Formats: sequence, structure tokens, C-alpha cells
Amino acid sequence: MLLLVDGSSYIYRAFHALPDLRTAAGFPTGAIRGVITMLERIVETYQPQHFAVVMDAPGKTFRHDWYKEYKAHRPSMPEDLSVQIPVLLKLIEWHGWPIVQISGVEADDVIGTLALQAKAANEPCVISTGDKDLAQLVQPGVELINTMTNETFDEAKVMEKFGVHPNQIVDYLTLVGDTVDNVPGVPKVGPKTAAKWLAQYGSLDSIIQQADSFPGATGEALRASLEWLPQAKRLVTVVCDIELPIEWQKCMFRIAERELILEEYKRLEFKSLINAYAKAKINIQADARRTAPSVTGEQAEENSKDHASEPDQSAYPRGPREIIRDLQALERWKKHLYEATYTAFDTETTSLDPLAAELIGLSFAVEGFGAAYIPVGHEEVVLARDEVLAVLKPWFESSKHLKICQHAKYDEHVLANYGIEVKGIHGDTLLQSYILTAHLQHGLDHLASRYLGWTLTGYEEICGKGAKQVPFATIPIEIAGAYACDDAESTLLIHQILTEKLEQLPAMNYVYREIELPAHEVLMRMERRGICLDADVLHEQSASLSRRLDALELEAHTLAGREFNLSSPKQIQCVLYDEMKLPVLKRTPKGQPSTDEEVLEELAENYPLPKLLLEHRTFSKLKSTYTDKLPLLMDSAGRVHTNYNQSVAVTGRLSSSEPNLQNIPIRSEEGRKIRQAFVAAPGYTLISADYSQIELRIMAHLSEDPRLLAAFESGDDIHKATAAEIFSVPLDQVTFEQRRYTKAINFGLMYGMSAFGLAVQLGIDRSSAQRYIEQYFQRYTGVATYLAKLKAQAKEQGYVETLFGRRLYLPEINAKGPRRSGAERAAINAPMQGTAADLIKLAMIQVQQWLDTTKIDAFLLLQVHDELVLEAKDLCVQQVVDALPDIMCGVTKLKVPLLVEVGAGNNWDAAH
Repeated sequence: MLLLVDGSSYIYRAFHALPDLRTAAGFPTGAIRGVITMLERIVETYQPQHFAVVMDAPGKTFRHDWYKEYKAHRPSMPEDLSVQIPVLLKLIEWHGWPIVQISGVEADDVIGTLALQAKAANEPCVISTGDKDLAQLVQPGVELINTMTNETFDEAKVMEKFGVHPNQIVDYLTLVGDTVDNVPGVPKVGPKTAAKWLAQYGSLDSIIQQADSFPGATGEALRASLEWLPQAKRLVTVVCDIELPIEWQKCMFRIAERELILEEYKRLEFKSLINAYAKAKINIQADARRTAPSVTGEQAEENSKDHASEPDQSAYPRGPREIIRDLQALERWKKHLYEATYTAFDTETTSLDPLAAELIGLSFAVEGFGAAYIPVGHEEVVLARDEVLAVLKPWFESSKHLKICQHAKYDEHVLANYGIEVKGIHGDTLLQSYILTAHLQHGLDHLASRYLGWTLTGYEEICGKGAKQVPFATIPIEIAGAYACDDAESTLLIHQILTEKLEQLPAMNYVYREIELPAHEVLMRMERRGICLDADVLHEQSASLSRRLDALELEAHTLAGREFNLSSPKQIQCVLYDEMKLPVLKRTPKGQPSTDEEVLEELAENYPLPKLLLEHRTFSKLKSTYTDKLPLLMDSAGRVHTNYNQSVAVTGRLSSSEPNLQNIPIRSEEGRKIRQAFVAAPGYTLISADYSQIELRIMAHLSEDPRLLAAFESGDDIHKATAAEIFSVPLDQVTFEQRRYTKAINFGLMYGMSAFGLAVQLGIDRSSAQRYIEQYFQRYTGVATYLAKLKAQAKEQGYVETLFGRRLYLPEINAKGPRRSGAERAAINAPMQGTAADLIKLAMIQVQQWLDTTKIDAFLLLQVHDELVLEAKDLCVQQVVDALPDIMCGVTKLKVPLLVEVGAGNNWDAAH
């Protein structure tokens, strides 16, 4: 395989993505560090036989001769980047990575020429780049890997991404233009229009030939551009027959200059790279494939954030390991557990489902004594599980003896399966990592690599994968023990590192200690209790949905004039396009007319059959996802148990899975009926407590906008009050339509919605949507000022914060194009959504404390965004209903009153 790296793309990505890293003397190093770690990662991932880093040479190219304005608007390379290039090129050469750089020729043309040389020799080629222009090279045997997103682009993926085939990319770029290279396209023609035209007409030549038939302003723009288009196409076409001083077969690894690399790393103060490289296997033959150090791109970026305070990875050698095979050794380790300041422990089990998992082994790590593994469920019988748990139960249930875990909630569930209520959880490295770096991954293997320099053995490495995977209980105890001890000891060491980091950030430490850590205990209890389901209600709903689906199917067959499978995209495609001749709005990656939801919604505005198909899909999904599936997930007591994930959403929101109880649709009648199947246990009642318009209230508090504050203080309908302001009408004269528009603006602004997005949502033109937004900001100047301040803070700090100090890092806030726009939208939304997430968690904690203190017969069951669902004994219902608003409104004080709406009923729908 030939692997070609677009070195220029790597350089700019590293320079703009990483913080401003410098040596103690002030020399910039971010681009060097980023590119080297990215190259290490991709070599390790693909293990190519042939490899080259292709770079743009300084100076003009032949395209400047074709068009003097080519790249004329591109700014000169920043000085902080240009001074790094010679050092970077030197390091690339010392690593033994071939560099191809030809004066007067762009890197794209070199890549295209080498790729097609390899293609002609039937050698597969992978091109690593962030440049969309190179999508034109994709064909069987030639793929792209996008350095920005790690997406692999074959022909189907190009079609999915751009809406055109790879052989249409040149025509697509010609129509759209390339602002980066200053190649104009057709004015008013964007990606969607270009893809639509090419889907309809096939090629640029065909579009040019039929230009007179194009209507409206875009047609005029096309006709005005006809003379320019051939030149534009010439400029965006990659030239693939360049004369090169090297052929693809000669792109080979060379012997790395190990000592020179390490010396340069020391000069650049790359401590983590020094340690990783020193441990790596270096090639000793000129034609040998080099094994890269075990440093990932993610790790490089994260290490760079703490550049000045990186841990000395050599300071973390593994401690002694012990397999506990008899009661004497168990008693000795029990003594260590009781004497330790705190102990890290981990469970090895039979399942990822904590309520179904059986215990196979326990591992412990204590500072100064290393780690130990106690096998209790292996095929090779050593110690009896019940006997071991009887010895350790007093320690597990002692709140005085502090315990550290990675994802403590799982381990607590597993031990609860054996009647052990774990107390004294002092730290959870999963949650610590999530608080510090919510945008990164938090698996123990990632944390061990990032903070300790350890490469942990993977589960699949010892158990195999797929059909050949064997149960952990069958693994030899020595191998299982080493694996488990690594988990426990790395957790102990990581906890020490992350605790120190959090203690230096008091606000984030508060979020960890006072919100996330106690919330995990509440969630564990909620998951364990579950909620009752009425299977008969769901079966009735399934039957009703079946009847609706049958009726829709019959009606669809009548409209089509024949029978067909409404769940078959191919048959729908045949009916809609081949037989009924409906317009083709979009094509699939394979070039077939699309039948996806977006297309059907657009067609449904004018044709009845697509509307029926959408209804059929909606009801089919409700049936398969909920009414058919939920009864299968009930336990023997008739309850379902969701799993709440604390470390997924970067804003701090919880997510629910297996089953997901947060996404049950409630806007449709059929969706609301599903909530009717969630019922109270006999003698109990369900209670729903919901924060009202919480994110808007948080917006008012944070922005301190006087009009918004006054509207909430008065208790008026906030959407009507806002409509009265921006439409300049009395409150009692606000129309339903005006309130609808304003509600969309109120919520849309919190999600960074553009005028275009608002126009789509309301079904109005973009200029009207823009006018409404401008009118809003004219009246609510405090909101406008606050949102502008948020963006500025995000650009300056690289993160935004919630009211309680939770941070959302935005690594792409200073990028260009859509990535920056996405980061700006996140910067606006995160403080509101994140603060709301913190509030509901604090409310859960306070409610649970009240339930424990009063010993009232009631239980928290569910959290769905801003809503809590409880189950209370019938005699206690009024007491709980009366208490909840005060408890939930009392968790914090805002500049506007908090409002909690409470309801009760025999099922979830009735309670809400």
C-alpha cells in the first residue's frame, strides 16, 4: 500500500488546532509537535509499505501563470509558523519519512501523480488530507482519509458528503468556486445548488450547453460566468501527469536518526514525546516498516494543553502484582485495605449490563503495595466467590475506608447484585476526566496513555474478538490478573494526578465534588429501581399501530396503482421515480434517486404518496423501537432499567440508553400514548416535576437583560411578552402566529440559530427571519451584548463556562469556515444548557437527600432533561408534590424566579 500525506494540510491543522506552545526561551513548537504526532499515528494505523509526506514548495506554481489572481487573497504564512517549518522538515527526514517537495508544482498535483502511478500498478493508495479538492482523485484503489474528522472517503462516502460522484467533483468545485485559492465560481451557486444541477444534468459541459434554460437569478449568474468556467475548471483540476524525481515504488522508509531526534526533542522540550519515542521500536533496516511510538493524535493535543506541567512518565513504573490464591493472602491484603488512605478497586465480570453481570474477579491497588487480583469466578477454581465477598463486605460497606474507581456506578451495581452496598466512594477517574476535558475520551486506556505513558492491554487482546472471542472466565488467571491489576493501579495513579489538577481549579472541583460525584450515587439508585411498564398497554398500542400501518399500506397501494413494500427503498424508488415520474431531488451514494426523509418531506408538499410514506415510517419506528421492544426489556417484576451516562454529552447533560427513555416522542398523540405505558406500582402514584422554561430563565440571569428580567419577574407568558416587544403591540393583542415566531426566536438564539435556520423552521423567507432577529436584538440589547461577549470569551480562552464553573472546551473556535461556526453555536448554547444540566443534577441530589432524611416512601425513577419522575406511596403523594417545588427551586438563586410544575397520575403521561 502507498500512503501519501498532504503535509501542508497537516501543518496548518496542527498550527491552528493546538494552543500557542513554546519553549522556555519562547520558540513556537505547536505545529512541530502536532505534525509529528499525527504522522506517528497514521503510520501506526496503516503500516504502509510505501509512504511519502508531500509538501508545497515556497513560491509560485504554474497555476499563477494561468491566472495571476490565483491565491492572491491568501495571507502570508504567520511568522510563528514559518520559523517552525525548517525544524519540522529536519525532524521528518530524521524519522526516515520521505519528503516530496517540487518547486513550481503544488502538493496536490504531486499526490495525484503518485496516486495514479500506484493505481496503474494495482497498488492501493490512501491519501491523508483535509483538502476537499483531492476528493476528485477517489476511485477504486484510491481513498482519502480526512485529517480533520478521521473519515475515510471512498466513492460512496464522497457521494454522501458532497452529493456528487468523485468524477463530478471538478465540475462541482468549478460551480461553487474555491475561496481559499481565490478561484471564483458561479455567484449565488452554493454546494446544494451545484449538487442538484449535477444530479440533474450530469456534467458541467451539459449545464453550459443548457444554460439558457436556467431560470431566475442563478440562471443569470450562470450565463454571466460562461466565459470564466473553463478557466476555473482548469484551475481546480489536479494535474496527475507531473514529471517527478521519484516514482511511487521509491517512496520507502529509511533508517531513523534516533539520537538526532531525541536531541532535538530535548531542545524543543517535548517531554512526553521523548519518553514515548525512547520506548518505541525503531527500524534497523532501510526497507523495514517502522513501528511508531504509542502516542495518538488525541494524546498529543491533550498533552500539549498541559505542556508546562506534563507528568514525567518515567516516574510511573508498575508496582508489584499478586494473585491471591488462598485465605491467608486474602487476609493480608484485607489488612492493606483497612490501613490504606484510599484504595482503587475494579471488577471483572461476565457482562457490560451491570444488573446482569456476574463477578469473575476483583482487583485492588494500594499505594506502596502495588496491586492484587482475586479470582472468584474463573473456570480454574481458586477461591469461592461467597467466601471472598463475606470477608470483604465490611470493608466495601464502610464509609470510613475511601475507595477510588473508574466508572464507580458500574462496580457498585455489580457488587449490589451480591447484596453489598458500596460506601465511601471518594473518587471516580471517569468523572474527573470528564470534568477536566469533556471533549476528549475518558476510557481507562486513554487516560493511562495520556497521563501515565502506559499502554494497557486491551480486552480483545486477551479474549479475542468477534465469533472467536472467549469468556474472560476462561482466560488463564496469570494473564487475567495482570490485565486486572493494570486497571486498578492505573486508576489509583490517574486519580492522584487528576485530583491535583482539579484542586488547582476550584470551580471545576466544585462541579466534580458537589455535582457529578454525588449525582452518580443518585443515578445508581434510580437505575436499580427502574420503572414499571404495563405490557398490555404496549401490546394494545402495537396492535393499533399495526392497524394504522395496514391502512396506510392499502392507501399507498391505491395511490401507486399496485402493491409494493413500503419498507423497501428500492421498491419505493421504483414507484416514485420510474412509474410516477416524481422529480429527483437528491441521489444516493450509488447514484440512485434518494428516498430519505428529507426528500420525502419536500415531495410531500406537492404529492400525497410521499406524505403517506412518511407517516408509515413514523408509525413503524414507534412500533419497532418502543411498543414492540420495551416489553422485551422488562425484568421479572415488570420494570425496565435504563442506564444513565454521565460522561457523554460535553454540556453536562445526562444521556439514557438501553432503553433510551429521554427520546420518547411526545409531540404526537401516538408518542404521548407510549408514556401511558409507564405506570406506578400498585399502591403508588407517579409524580412529574419539571423546571419551566429553565434555559430561558438562565439566559435572563446570565445576560441581565432588563426587559427579559422584567418579563419573568412579572410572571407573564415569556413568549407573548417577547412578541409584544419585538412586534410593538400590547400584550393582549399578540397573535398566535406572532407568539409562535417569537418562541422559535427565543429558543433558537440559545442554540445559535441563524436567520436561515429560523426561516426553515418557520417556513418564511430568510430576509423576514433576519428582520425578526434584528428586531429582537434591538429590544433585548442585553442579550445581544451577552452573546457577543460569550463568543469573544470563547475565542480568547478556548472555552466557556456554566454558572457553576463547568467548562466546555472549544478547540475549533478559532478555526475557519463551518468548524468555527459550529464552535460559536456551541459557545452560545453551552452555558445555558450546561447550567440547566447542573441544576437538574443538584435538584436530584437535594430531592434524594430529602427522601433519605424524611424516610418517606417515595423514590426517584427517571430524569428526562429538565424533568424528574418519582414514584410515591399513595398516602405520601401530596407531601411529595408540596415539597418538590421548594426543594428544586432552592438549589440556587437566580436573578429571575425559578418555576417548577408538578403533576401526579397513575401513569407518566397523566403525571406530566
